[in-house]
Amino acid sequence: VQLVESGGGVVQPGGSLRLSCAASGFTFSSYAMSWVRQAPGKGPEWVSRINTGGGSRYYAESVKGRFTISRDNTKSTLYLQMNSLKPEDTALYYCARVPYGSRYDTREYDYWGKGTQVTVSS
Repeated sequence: VQLVESGGGVVQPGGSLRLSCAASGFTFSSYAMSWVRQAPGKGPEWVSRINTGGGSRYYAESVKGRFTISRDNTKSTLYLQMNSLKPEDTALYYCARVPYGSRYDTREYDYWGKGTQVTVSS
């Protein structure tokens, strides 16, 4: 199993970024997927989750209305569109595979990428 994130960078407050996560080594369409972030000195924070078909999407209150999760099962790729970015969104962003029966508890996620850094600063 391999998960590789990309698309991070430095952006000004109010800006946008689109993160991608390329998955391989498993049947991507059979698993729910999540984005998780970790700011310096803090623990992991669950950001968003999408079900296998992409029809059900869930967001943390801190990003609801600004972030959109999506997936392309034909490309085995997960996305996170981030708009209206704020300095408090600064973190290392990970994609993670959600095992069957898991939802929001990041300690249950079984595979993680290495992360992509997002920095929101003027």
